[in-house]
Amino acid sequence: MTPESALILANFEKAAVRELASEVEAWLAERLEVLGVVRDIRGFAAERELDPSAGVASRPDLLVVLGGDGALLGAVRAFSADPVPTVGINLGHVGFLASTPAPRWLDTLEHVLAGTCEVEERSRVEARWRDRDGVDRSAIALNDIGVQRGTLDGMVRASLSIDGVFVTKYRADGILVATPSGSTAYSLSAGGPILVPGVGALVVTPVSSQGLSNRPIVVPADGVLGLSVEDGHGHAQLAVDGQRFFALRDGDVVELRRDPVPYPLFAMPGLDPYRRLRERLGWGSEQNPAPPGS
Repeated sequence: MTPESALILANFEKAAVRELASEVEAWLAERLEVLGVVRDIRGFAAERELDPSAGVASRPDLLVVLGGDGALLGAVRAFSADPVPTVGINLGHVGFLASTPAPRWLDTLEHVLAGTCEVEERSRVEARWRDRDGVDRSAIALNDIGVQRGTLDGMVRASLSIDGVFVTKYRADGILVATPSGSTAYSLSAGGPILVPGVGALVVTPVSSQGLSNRPIVVPADGVLGLSVEDGHGHAQLAVDGQRFFALRDGDVVELRRDPVPYPLFAMPGLDPYRRLRERLGWGSEQNPAPPGS
């Protein structure tokens, strides 16, 4: 479907983003209705969490995000309840999610408006728990949800179950449950495996685990994971995509499962998952040479 309206979300703290935003807005305005330019993505997302209709007069057909992966996660958070096809123009450092480099923005947007740009349906993970006031809460992440220790406190002790079956106990700085998208984010830096976007799985990765036998584990995405906080020194937190944080108590149980509604992300034309890994991680470079015949 050809989009008829678009919303631009940009991290205006960066001069390069401000400059590009005006150029992108002018180009889009000649081709469709531009509903506005959001200059504070995190503030916009926080506002829409309280009121999903806030900040924009009508639902856009397309989100154009200028910034890095953090900016794109903020945009996804803003439209978590009603996902909108999103294209990320990368002016950050890595760009696994915001896959289009800034110099290629015009090429990608031309394909998006022509209906010839591939959409990747990215799976998300949902957490459900009961807060300190006895209120049932939930949160959805594109990358990962983790139980983690407070900044100045000792390790978190927690246990993992899958579909009601006990798996293991952890004593670690944190325990991450990551989607395939999130497998190349915090989970990867903590030693987790890489999952390609279309894999129907989640990965559970302990962060700085005291137990050397605790290793990341890949589990089916259709299961229900339970993380039970046994000792968080009174300051354990639930972290959602590294942007939202909720206090947890000892004895709290967080249930995690794949959210039934994926989030649609446009990929830069010609950028398959393996090319993305090669370019972002430097595979095949002089530091990591490609095998003969590749």
